[in-house]
Amino acid sequence: MLYLLAQFLEKYYHPFQVFHYLTLRSILSSLTALIISLVVGPVMIRKLAYHQVGQSVRDDGPQTHLKKAGTPTMGGALILIAIAISILLWGDLTNAYVWLVTLVTLGFGAIGWVDDYQKLIYKNSKGLSARKRLFWETLITLSAVIFLYVTAEVPAETSLVIPFLKNVMLPLGFFYIIFSYCVVVGCSNAVNLTDGLDGLAILPTVMVAGALGIFAYLSGHAQFAPYLTIPYLSGVGEVAVFCSAIVGAGLGFLWFNTYPAQVFMGDVGALGLGAALGIVAVVVRQELVLLIMGGVFVMETVSVILQVGSFKLTGKRIFRMAPLHHHFELIGWPEPRVIVRFWIISFVLVLLGLASLKIR
Repeated sequence: MLYLLAQFLEKYYHPFQVFHYLTLRSILSSLTALIISLVVGPVMIRKLAYHQVGQSVRDDGPQTHLKKAGTPTMGGALILIAIAISILLWGDLTNAYVWLVTLVTLGFGAIGWVDDYQKLIYKNSKGLSARKRLFWETLITLSAVIFLYVTAEVPAETSLVIPFLKNVMLPLGFFYIIFSYCVVVGCSNAVNLTDGLDGLAILPTVMVAGALGIFAYLSGHAQFAPYLTIPYLSGVGEVAVFCSAIVGAGLGFLWFNTYPAQVFMGDVGALGLGAALGIVAVVVRQELVLLIMGGVFVMETVSVILQVGSFKLTGKRIFRMAPLHHHFELIGWPEPRVIVRFWIISFVLVLLGLASLKIR
């Protein structure tokens, strides 16, 4: 809204033209989301604690987690609120991509909110059934990717870009819909699986979102995209404002979520943010780069798949506990050590993903 206001005011005062710059609005979006998180966070934590919206802890998990029982959760709503307000203020509301990524994020957040609400308020340990959860995830995702498919104007918008190779794109055709669906739903649930330790999921999410924001900005730039031999996608640059909002909101949330956490994000945050990363990667055509940069989310998911598969086939477990972060806790790593080392791995993987812009 402020961006639209600035567009109106520039007719009378030319310095308002500065708000046309994506870089400035991205910075303002990030700062706005950060301030909202820091200001609203303490109020939300007190409200959650007052209404006893507390985390339940598995009895079969690491014993150090038992003291976390009762810690306020559903704090991910704070992140989504901060993102939404920042986008409304600094985003170009005439840009279809901005609405698409925002609505997918809020839609998945709503699914997580219902799941958390049923578990914590109605004391339904199962929460939203897997079938209902998958139904709503499928409905939201297919609506988004089918929209992208039917509105695509150039082949690059529905082709798979191969990182580290110059001008190599594989046309996906109708398979684009299935592939994109798997990226969004898979990323959403991968982040949800990773969200098991204080701050473990949020900082990698912030780093990946920031990197995807760079890809969005460059892909939407008529000069930079050809220079870097990445597809030029008109209008996609505006998604950088959205990614910046994730960065600001995520860092603001980390202020309260860092070890020992005052609040957990819950499914409302994890599902929403995971879907945000997935749909942004689809929009900017960097799904394989997301696979690299989100390597921590991938290995957490793979650890669960291997653990379940091994137990069903052989009756034996590969890890002491899955997801993978619990395995390292049970072999003696203190929780902060697990968290920081996973952060370092994420940082390295994000740099590797960014390197694909020049190594081709």
